Amino acid sequence: MTIYRKVKGEERAARMAAAADQSAGPGMLDARRDRMAVADTSYQSDALAQLIVDAWVNKNNFGTNLLNDRAFVKAELQKRGIFLENPVVIREDQYWSVQGYTQDDDNEVVFVLPDEKRVATNAPQHSLLETAKLLMACVPNGI
Repeated sequence: MTIYRKVKGEERAARMAAAADQSAGPGMLDARRDRMAVADTSYQSDALAQLIVDAWVNKNNFGTNLLNDRAFVKAELQKRGIFLENPVVIREDQYWSVQGYTQDDDNEVVFVLPDEKRVATNAPQHSLLETAKLLMACVPNGI
């Protein structure tokens, strides 16, 4: 599944005209004609893998805050040396859903929190970091 961004105004009109000319190529509008696919990526980082582990453990509602509070996400990423204007975290099931996720703003950087149901229930705490790294690589846009 893909993360989308909203397309408005002149950009939307230009992309629709290009699609009519059969010359749109990459970045074409989707069937709804109001959003455009954004590239999926994968990135390895120990700091981001630890963020996943912290979300899975959910001490002090860390995971809940990560999914629901953009200011919290921004602050937690800054503590890990990552400075983004508008970071967003979504659940893996949101990412894989038929509707996908549509960005609200062009400057959003969307991260996908790997589903903790993929982790063995008997996994030792110290193994969660390596598990998180692996799942980051398996899930496009994985935190």
